Order: sequence, then structure tokens, then C-alpha cells
Amino acid sequence: MGRVLTQAGSTSLVEQEQEFELTDADFKYVQWYMHKTVGIFLSDRKRNMVYGRLSRKMRANGVTRFSDYREIIENSKTEQANFINALTTNKTEFFREYHHFEFLEGTALEQWKHQGNKSVNIWSAGCSTGQEPYSFVASLYAAGAFDLFDNVNVFASDLDTKVLDHAREGIYEKDAIESIPERYLKSCFVKGKGQYSDKIKVKKGLQDQILFNQLNLFDKWPKMPQFDLISCRNVMIYFDRETQEALIKRFYQALKPNGLLFIGHSESVGACSNIFQHIGHTIYVKQ
Repeated sequence: MGRVLTQAGSTSLVEQEQEFELTDADFKYVQWYMHKTVGIFLSDRKRNMVYGRLSRKMRANGVTRFSDYREIIENSKTEQANFINALTTNKTEFFREYHHFEFLEGTALEQWKHQGNKSVNIWSAGCSTGQEPYSFVASLYAAGAFDLFDNVNVFASDLDTKVLDHAREGIYEKDAIESIPERYLKSCFVKGKGQYSDKIKVKKGLQDQILFNQLNLFDKWPKMPQFDLISCRNVMIYFDRETQEALIKRFYQALKPNGLLFIGHSESVGACSNIFQHIGHTIYVKQ
């Protein structure tokens, strides 16, 4: 039976036995691996969360020591993905931080029209189960963007392969309606029938406007167009300051001149304020 340390850095063992073994060295490895691979910083306070989530993976693989599970993930791309998926948090809803969608439908569309854009390219970076990119495409549709521009493209990416499968399906529990403003419901969503009567789905025509892809933000990015808008909201809160700044600089390079960056309400561009102008409500413009 394994034991978990009561305090980070301590060498004494807790009284309570645990089902699986996760030593100090094991936990340090998890911290190092997640930071190196996906940029996520797991503080010492996350140890119990890490134990709880990894214990399910260890049980599924028939091992009781993390050192044995580590050997599995180091030799299996599939289990590496399962390991990372287990330690990433995916919380989202439709039209979260609605002021971003109001800005998109008003100021942003007017700017792109004035610039003479033929197309609009938006990237939802860290799209989770898809509510954000579907909110973007519904917002654009409601504002008439599909009549204003020849092409409207929404790219959506996430590290977690399982949430991407959900996002591609585009089917959500009926209680998701509570976060969708009335003006979008009838034109952009359909209610399920039969066995799906307790579900809602994004209309297929709008769903087809989104390209979902698995992407580690810290790997080499595939060839993509320059973006008019990148939304990376409530993702960088899991990264340390150095990692945040490195990512923001990469977003800067991926944006068109005067391109927009949306981030979460508890995030900022930090030392990158010299390359982005803050115009309020966590909306930034490329300088």
C-alpha cells in the first residue's frame, strides 16, 4: 500500500494508508511532466487532486504504484494522452463572459467590414467540449457575418482528445439552454427528439463552420491562416508567468495587424502589455 505525504517537501509519512503509492518523487515527476509537456503548473496543493485522478487510471491499468504506471505512459502514446486528459480541467458553458460576444457582434464586425475583409478567421484555443466555438459561430450568424464576408472560419483546438470528441458531436444536455440567450436559441440550436429529447444540438449548417483539432499549445503549431481573433479564455490560469508570456507572444505572431485577443476575466497579458493594447473587459488589440 502506498502513502501520501502530509506536506510538500516533508519526509514523514501520514498515518492514513492509501490504496495506491504516490511518492514525493512521483509527484515531482508529475509536476515536471505536465509543465514540460503542456505548460500546466501543478502546485503542491494539487497533490490530493492528482492522487485522486491518477488512482482511477492506475486502477484501470492494474497497477498500484505510480512508478509502474509511469512505465506504461512512457511506452504508450495512448496512455500518455489519457494521463494528460486526467489532469486537465475542462469547465465551460455557452456564451460565457457575454461582453466578448457583444463586442464581437458590434465593434469587431464593424472594424472588419471597414478593413474590407473578405473572410474572418477565429481561433478558440482551449475549446473544451465546444461551447465556446459554437457560441462564436452562433454570435456571428445572429449578427449577419455570413452575409458580410465570403468566408467565416472558426478553428477550435484543445489538448484533451475526449472533450474534442464531445465537441465534434455538438450535443448537450437540455439544461445548457439556461446559458444561451433567447435570441440565439431558435436560429442556431435544435431540440432533440426521441431518445435525445432531453438534449440540444447546434444546427448542422453552423456546426460545419467549425474545424476541431487536437493541439498542444506548446508544440509546433500546424500551418494556419493569420487570425482576426484568438480567444484563449481561462486557460492561462494554469500556467506560470513565464509560460503565459511565451504563449501570448506566439498568439501575437498568429494574429493579423490589429487582431484581437480575448482572455479570461482573471487573466492579463502581463509583461506583454507593450505589444497589446488593453481596451477593456479582457479584450486586447495587437499593436
